Amino acid sequence: MGKLYLIPTPIGENASWDITLPAGNRRLLDEIGYFVVENTRTARRFLARSGLRRPIDELVFTELNEHTPPEAVAPMLEPLLERGENIGVMSEAGLPCIADPGALLVAAAHRHGIEVVPLVGPNSITLALMASGANGQSFAFNGYLPVKAPERQRAIRRFERRAHEERQTQIFIEAPYRNRKLFDDLLAVCSAETHLCVACDLAEPDQYVRSQRIAEWKKSGAPLFEKRPAIFILF
Repeated sequence: MGKLYLIPTPIGENASWDITLPAGNRRLLDEIGYFVVENTRTARRFLARSGLRRPIDELVFTELNEHTPPEAVAPMLEPLLERGENIGVMSEAGLPCIADPGALLVAAAHRHGIEVVPLVGPNSITLALMASGANGQSFAFNGYLPVKAPERQRAIRRFERRAHEERQTQIFIEAPYRNRKLFDDLLAVCSAETHLCVACDLAEPDQYVRSQRIAEWKKSGAPLFEKRPAIFILF
């Protein structure tokens, strides 16, 4: 029987491929003819740049994203179950199944007794946590906060309380064009002694990581993070 490979992709256009795409991962790509991907165009571009030996037009791509109905997920395993073909799963950026719908396919694979092989690669959430100075023994990734300001502020208060009472690091993300709104709310809501880390464009040559107390952020001002993917960490 074939295997389900979880294939990491670079998290930035200018990231070093020697670091984000190990040689072992590149070799495995030549053994896979079927790919379940978040975005076909992005996946094809990644494979073309990776030095794939076989023609990309011979590969089969199936999209699994936020628009995929749940009942359409399990049939994506048919090439593996019926013909023993390996299947590769790719997110648009970073690790599959982390803040990514690929987890649905992995769950289906386990129900069929299929071997799931996670490959080493970059993830902005864990990279930011590593660089933050926050507690890495207990942490929670909370995804996106509410869009509406009152609900977002309530969520921030809840996460700050948890960070202090449970010593659990709180991690979340935001759409780049809303980074400033979230940052301003964090400074307005959180106590002066709460720590905030902002990490942008991780693994890129111009990455930015800064971790300091809210009181210090109020003095230094906001980073230049407009239109840049960012991770926010409270602790």
